[in-house]
Amino acid sequence: MAQAGAGLKWGVERRLEFIEFRLFWEGGVNRADIIDMFDVSVPQASKDLTLYQERAPRNAIYDKSAKRYVASENFTPCFLKPDPDRYLSQLRSVADGIVDRAHAWIGHFPSFGVTPSPARGIRAEVLRSVLSAIRQCEAVEIRYQSLSTSEPRWRWITPHALGFDGFRWHARAFCGADRTFKDVLLSRILETRATKPGEIEASADIDWQDEVTLEIGPHPGLSDAQKKVIALDYGMRDGKVRVKVRKALLYYTLKRLGLDIDPNSRAPQDQQIVLLEPLATRSGGHTNGLTGTVNAWA
Repeated sequence: MAQAGAGLKWGVERRLEFIEFRLFWEGGVNRADIIDMFDVSVPQASKDLTLYQERAPRNAIYDKSAKRYVASENFTPCFLKPDPDRYLSQLRSVADGIVDRAHAWIGHFPSFGVTPSPARGIRAEVLRSVLSAIRQCEAVEIRYQSLSTSEPRWRWITPHALGFDGFRWHARAFCGADRTFKDVLLSRILETRATKPGEIEASADIDWQDEVTLEIGPHPGLSDAQKKVIALDYGMRDGKVRVKVRKALLYYTLKRLGLDIDPNSRAPQDQQIVLLEPLATRSGGHTNGLTGTVNAWA
């Protein structure tokens, strides 16, 4: 794949990747597709298609009746590695309103639906301030609304990373008042004001730096046939799959996978997977406990 794009400018290679994306996933592509996606001229789109045929001569055949190039029987990707996750993530991004249909590489959308998640009210100015603090290694003063207080309070934090728990975005930060690293919900930061030099290095956040590898397998109460289905669902090999996660995100990972409760408390068909054994993966590390804890403002 790298050889096919050798010597090409980034923009040209990007358009050839698009041509190949359409050929693989939708069976064909024409000049109008390239023009609409990249806002190039008709001659440029024609030149791109000619160049693609030169670099991948066995992949596309011109269909005069359809006035488009179609994928040949000998099609072999040269500019991209077809990735189902990349395709499906575009569908999800469109469904969530993150990407406009016109900006997705998908031309013909299948009928699809996505389980909706309530939008989180993160303020652009707040995110910008937090990102700046991370980039500049600074502390930032935030007005934060927690569940434990009726009124928001001003606090100093030194953020060094962002984390997503599957539903909400957090800033991973050192709390100036509690003198410990915590997860700070971005949606609960109402505003920011002053900044000052950061109080501590990100490397001091051991729970963020340490990683734990979870071994997951089918619930032992399932039949052999059911175990095979679950193994297929999760891409397991030899009855297990390993999931690497930062220790700071362990609690959220276990909860999202339904592994934060006793697996015997639900029917095997409902639980489906169990945690086999957590492993510490950093050299000199330690085996992490199974329960998982979260350090965040209530």
